[in-house]
Amino acid sequence: MTDIRFYQVDAFTGNVFGGNPAGVCPLAEELPDELMQKIAAENNLSETAFIFSREGRLYIRWFTPETEVDLCGHATLASAHVMFHHEGFTGQILEFQSKSGALRVKNKGDILELDFPVAKYEKCEEPAGLAEALGCKPAEVYASADYMAVFESDQDIINMKPDFRALKNIPLRGVIVTAKGSNCDFVSRFFGPNVGIDEDPVTGSAHTLLTPYWTERLNKKLLTARQVSKRGGLLFCTLDYDRVLIAGRCADYLKGTISIG
Repeated sequence: MTDIRFYQVDAFTGNVFGGNPAGVCPLAEELPDELMQKIAAENNLSETAFIFSREGRLYIRWFTPETEVDLCGHATLASAHVMFHHEGFTGQILEFQSKSGALRVKNKGDILELDFPVAKYEKCEEPAGLAEALGCKPAEVYASADYMAVFESDQDIINMKPDFRALKNIPLRGVIVTAKGSNCDFVSRFFGPNVGIDEDPVTGSAHTLLTPYWTERLNKKLLTARQVSKRGGLLFCTLDYDRVLIAGRCADYLKGTISIG
């Protein structure tokens, strides 16, 4: 029988039942890929993070219910919260090794701050079927690992009712929709049916693309962002040369044990 400590943490919120729930599994040693994928599928959260040590360094991997991903912001924030508040890490800066390189998280009291690489993106033609799948036509479209569709009004984002089946025909990982905010600097939502997530409640990694775009457009260094999904989330974003600093709060929901026999 193998027992694995398990935490469920709501990230980018100060309140339980808000933000984006992530599973976090601190491991004595790395598990086989197939087993981590099965655990993530069983958890059925947008991401489950697995943390383990190798040769004195701390590693992190992220799995959706269907696949491994190269970068996940909210599950990294949740993992750092677990390490700082439950697993005995006493420093102020935690560094994870990942498929996206070294990722640092700073403990700043009631918030944690992610230090992620900037996403490279470029303006592109609107892909066929995107406007129809979203239900409205974007003003601009950019491409990175995901498409980013920019709209004129935050109400366009809030009221959007996408056709998720049609979005599966869009070729990249997911679609970010965004607009200037009325009560914050910008708002966004993230749709990822191609990776098994129709809508992600709060997507830290999307802000590695959103932050440089809105920093340039608004000519402002510190940005307050809201992801206006049903659960909602609040993020504080700063462009720092080729890095993006993404800060937010976490709330504990569950602590338990996964038993595999």
